[in-house]
Amino acid sequence: MDKLDLVRTYRTYYKAGTEPELVGFGEAPYLTIAGQGDPNSERFARAAAALYATAYGVKAHGKAQGTDFAVPKLEGLWWVESDRPALEVPRHEWRWKLLIRMPGFVNGAMAAEAKEQTALKKKELADIARVAFETMAEGLCVQMLHIGPYETEPETAERMHAYMEARGLVQNGLHHEIYLTDLRKTPASGWKTIVRFPVEQRDLS
Repeated sequence: MDKLDLVRTYRTYYKAGTEPELVGFGEAPYLTIAGQGDPNSERFARAAAALYATAYGVKAHGKAQGTDFAVPKLEGLWWVESDRPALEVPRHEWRWKLLIRMPGFVNGAMAAEAKEQTALKKKELADIARVAFETMAEGLCVQMLHIGPYETEPETAERMHAYMEARGLVQNGLHHEIYLTDLRKTPASGWKTIVRFPVEQRDLS
């Protein structure tokens, strides 16, 4: 049985350069789980574990039906409900939605059945109940590859915003990150993260 590798199949989605660039993406299906709090918190870790468990449950379900795939990279959408800049907001107030992209053959019914089976096998992961299946289409985006620890990511964001400003673009969606590196095996200086901002042309009227 051939195993679908989404990272290789959707190279433009999982690849970015070290300079800001304008790209476009259509609709795709995802498993998601939303929450609030410090990304270093136990709450965040539990949510990520539940999302991964469900993704592997969908994989097993698909494999049993003859459609195997490799579970791809973790992603995150980030925002704050405040007028202050995000980095001035306490981390326990940060809001996030974690995502794992699914192949096109996965639908809501298949995801729901796999989620139910996974919850029965992984009763210690109560957050599986909060995992959802949804589609997302970000459209036009500015993106860039950030290399290094997350603490230096604002420098990358500044370069992206300068690129947007020079082209009359404004952000019209959530701060999106795709985590390409296994943090357990790589020093922080080598961490690779795609940073992506949905954009639109500035209204000059």
